[in-house]
Amino acid sequence: MKLVNKHVDKHGAGHVTLRPEDDEDMWHLYNLIQKGDSVRATAIRRVQKTSNTGSIDSQRIRLNLTIEVNRVEFSSYAAPSTSSGGDPSGEAGSSSANSSTASLHISGRVISENQHVKLGAFHTLDIETDRDVRIEKADGWDSVALARVEEAIVPGRGAEVGAVVCGEGTAAFCLLSEHMTLVTGRISVSIPRKAAASGTSQHEKALTKFYGTIFDGFMRHIPYSNVGLKAIVIASPGWVKDSVYDHLIQEAGRRGDKVLQKSLKEKGVKVHISSPHVHSLVEVLQSPQIVSQLKETKFAREGIALDKFHKMLSIDELRAWYGPKHVVLAADRGAIGTLLISDELFRASDPETRKKYVALVEAVQQKGGEVVIFSSMHESGQQLNQLSGIAAILTFPLDIEVVEAEEKEAEEERKRAEEAEAE
Repeated sequence: MKLVNKHVDKHGAGHVTLRPEDDEDMWHLYNLIQKGDSVRATAIRRVQKTSNTGSIDSQRIRLNLTIEVNRVEFSSYAAPSTSSGGDPSGEAGSSSANSSTASLHISGRVISENQHVKLGAFHTLDIETDRDVRIEKADGWDSVALARVEEAIVPGRGAEVGAVVCGEGTAAFCLLSEHMTLVTGRISVSIPRKAAASGTSQHEKALTKFYGTIFDGFMRHIPYSNVGLKAIVIASPGWVKDSVYDHLIQEAGRRGDKVLQKSLKEKGVKVHISSPHVHSLVEVLQSPQIVSQLKETKFAREGIALDKFHKMLSIDELRAWYGPKHVVLAADRGAIGTLLISDELFRASDPETRKKYVALVEAVQQKGGEVVIFSSMHESGQQLNQLSGIAAILTFPLDIEVVEAEEKEAEEERKRAEEAEAE
């Protein structure tokens, strides 16, 4: 993301103009723009003109529009799955080209005069890469939004981990960046069981086809030569990961691809996972083999924090709280050592809800606690969302029932005091 300009005063009033450059930048904008904000961006609008003869000419023109946001929609698309039928002697299917793209659509009413569009007209802005987006926040720029801008404009971002999540006959190719996990392609090859001598040949042919299809998909979907790629993960239950890794090395040698050989040997990591599905990437990021390599990346910190929370929940549940109500109570007592919170909570349609979570983050930070904001586009973020999107590891044990009883007693005491004052 490129920062074009920024004019925000100490009270949070002002605007920021950003230029998205890739899919992850679209995700940042999705998390920055809320209902009620003013957004100015390029739009394509169909305009009708009437000639002197009375004929109507319709044309599409590009113009800048400013709208008051009513709805924000984000979607990401991945390459379709490549399947192969049961005929193991057929040609190996090739994976689709890396067509992962993200789209961002912002809808609302036009609030700035334009010669082609009436004030109050409804319009949807389709945000494009390499085109400026000017954002003015309805309630001002809070600390979480400003931190998101600073994080988004850090140069040199991009995919930091390429992963192949394998099963027997299946594979998903994934790219992990700071805030997103993108499934860039999938393959599926039918592999018959090696039940008898007559079936052995069919089984081996199918495996050969499977490995060949994986190699083709790997070359198409994993940017192994990128300097910024820190690890290449081959993950699976059982033996598949070892066979796939060995085949990649052997095929790279056969083709004389020294760059691929070097990348696999220096960055390649084989990781055991419990199931051949993308959600198992959480296990990958928690595995000792790659924690040391990725400890500085955001998604690794998310995985480590979530793992620590689950371990604390099983060891000492009085120090592992989750749910908005309980976490706020823990924060009020200055007990939070690590706050785990999903970015999904900051996209609340109600401004007061967002303010509540921003205040919670700031309170924890002011008391020396660590705050980890999870991306809901990572598997770890999706797991946290299943726990209400917010959790905390406490610095000392607190009994929820005792705390709630104290809160109830304090509330009753406050009401008695108000009633006495009214009398």
